[in-house]
Amino acid sequence: MSPYQSVAEMAESLGREYLPDQGLGLSLAGWELQVLSNSPQLISELKDYFGPFVSLAGKGALSVTALEAPAQDTGLVFQVKQPDPGKSKIKEEWADLADGRVVKKRLTGMIFAFGGEHHLAVGPCLANSNQVINFINNRMIQLELNQGALLAHAAGVRRDGAGLALAGFSGMGKSTLALHLMSLGATFISNDRLLVRREDGGSVMTGVPKLPRINPGTALNNPDLASVIPPDERERFAEMTGDEIWDLEHKYDVDISECFGPDRFKLRGPLNALAILNWQRDGSNLDMQQVDLAARPDLLAAFKKDWGLFFLSEGREPDHSDRAYLQALAGVTVFELGGGVDFLGAAQRLYDALGEAA
Repeated sequence: MSPYQSVAEMAESLGREYLPDQGLGLSLAGWELQVLSNSPQLISELKDYFGPFVSLAGKGALSVTALEAPAQDTGLVFQVKQPDPGKSKIKEEWADLADGRVVKKRLTGMIFAFGGEHHLAVGPCLANSNQVINFINNRMIQLELNQGALLAHAAGVRRDGAGLALAGFSGMGKSTLALHLMSLGATFISNDRLLVRREDGGSVMTGVPKLPRINPGTALNNPDLASVIPPDERERFAEMTGDEIWDLEHKYDVDISECFGPDRFKLRGPLNALAILNWQRDGSNLDMQQVDLAARPDLLAAFKKDWGLFFLSEGREPDHSDRAYLQALAGVTVFELGGGVDFLGAAQRLYDALGEAA
C-alpha cells in the first residue's frame, strides 16, 4: 500500500527528506516560474540550458521542485501508458490521486507528481536532466492550455513581424528546415511544440524553450552548425552516404546563442504562415503549393498534438477537434512542401514569403 494518498502529501514528505534549498527563476513567454532543488549541480545545468530565459523573478505562476534522490518506490498501483501510434516500447506508467497525477518513467525510475500548486520531480535527476527539462516545459504547456491555447507538433520561426510554423510527420526535418531559415536571418521560436491561439483578431504562437536536437547530416550541411559536432566525429559522419546519415539515430543539442548569436531565441510571435512537410527523398524537384487545410485533414493531422499524460484539465477539457484547430489557424496561409527534399530551396522560398507577410 502506498504511503501517499495525495500529490500534496508526497511533495511535502519528500521535500522534508530532501530539502530543496537551491533556486532558479525562469521567464517563459510571460510566465514566471521558479525551480527549486537540493542539487546545486542540477540548478547549474538548468541555468546553462535555459540560458536567455533565466530570470531573477520570484515564484510567479508556479514552482517546480526537482529533488535529486534514489529512485523512489511510491507503492502506487500504476497504469501503463500505451505507446503512441508507430511506437512499440512502453515508457511511462501513471496513477491518479485525489488532487493530481503521478507519472513514472520505466527506464529511469524518475517520478513526476503534479496537481494544484505542487509540481514535483524526484529521482536521479542529474542523470536524467533532460526529463526534468521536459517536465518544466510541460508545466508551461499546462499553463498555456489552461488559457485556451491548442498544442501543435511544429517548429516555429519569425522574421520581423511575421511568423511561420513548420509541421510534418516525424522525421520530415522540421528542425533542420527551421535552422536553415535561421541561417537566412530568422529568429527561433520553438523546436517541436507550439501553442497556438487567436489573439486580437490574428493567430499567435508560443514556443517551448527546448533546444533543437539534430542529426549529424543537419550539422554537416549548415555552416552555422559547424561547432555542434566534435572534429573526430565529423570526419566519421562525412564518410557516410546521405541515406545513412538521414536514418542515423544520433542527436546533438543546438545551442542557439552559440551558433547564431545572442537574442535569436524568442518564445512568442505572430503566426502568419504554416508549412507542412510532405516531401520524399526521391531526387525530384521541390513542389511548394498553397493549400486549403480544411480540405486536407491528412495534413492537419500532422499539425495537431495530443497533450498526453502531463496535462490535467482544470474545469473545461480543451477542444481537440479539427474545427478548433482550423479556427485557431483562420487567416494563416498554409503551404504543402511536396516533391523532393530540398532544405535550402524551401528555406529561401519560405523566408521570402515571410518577408512579404511582414
